[in-house]
Amino acid sequence: AVVHQKNQIYGDLDVKTIVGYGRLPYLSYHQNLSEEDYQIIDWAIATTNLKEYENRLLANLSGGQQQRVWLAMALAQKTPILLLDEPTTYLDVKYQIEILNLIKEINKKYQMTIIMVHHDINQAINYSDEIIAMKDGKILFQGVPEEVITSASLKSLYDYDLSVIDYNHQKIVLNYQ
Repeated sequence: AVVHQKNQIYGDLDVKTIVGYGRLPYLSYHQNLSEEDYQIIDWAIATTNLKEYENRLLANLSGGQQQRVWLAMALAQKTPILLLDEPTTYLDVKYQIEILNLIKEINKKYQMTIIMVHHDINQAINYSDEIIAMKDGKILFQGVPEEVITSASLKSLYDYDLSVIDYNHQKIVLNYQ
C-alpha cells in the first residue's frame, strides 16, 4: 500500500468512506463490501486513532488528522508492506511526531515492513531501523543510523559540513554556520 505526500479526493467524503476505498482492490465490479471488509475498515480507523472522526468530512479535519485518514486507507488494504512518501509534509511538529510515532507503532505491533522516503535527517535517524541514503539515483550508504550517520557520510550526501552529535545515546545532526 502507498501513502503519497499529497493526496486528494474529489468531493467531500467522510472518513469511513475514504478508508473504505482501501478495500476496493479486493472487490469485483458490482460487488459490495463484506462484513470482513467493514471489520478491516473499523480496524484501520481504530489503529490510526480516528474513531471519533469516522463520520466527519475530510475537509473538516486538521492536516495531521487527514494524514491519518490516508494512512488508514492504506492499512485497510492489509498489505505486508507500506510505502510512505514524505508522510510528515505540511505538518507542524506536533502532528509530525504523532504520525511518526503511529508509523513506528504499526511497524512493531503488526510486523509490517514500512519503507519511508524522508528528507528530515533527524527524524529519519530517530524513526528508522535502517537508512538508505540516495543521491542522483545511487545508494551512497545503507545501514543502521548509529553506524552510517557521520559527518563524512552527510557531507557526501548533502555537500555541506554538518555536525553529528550524540545526545542520550542518539545521533542528532546540526548545521553550524
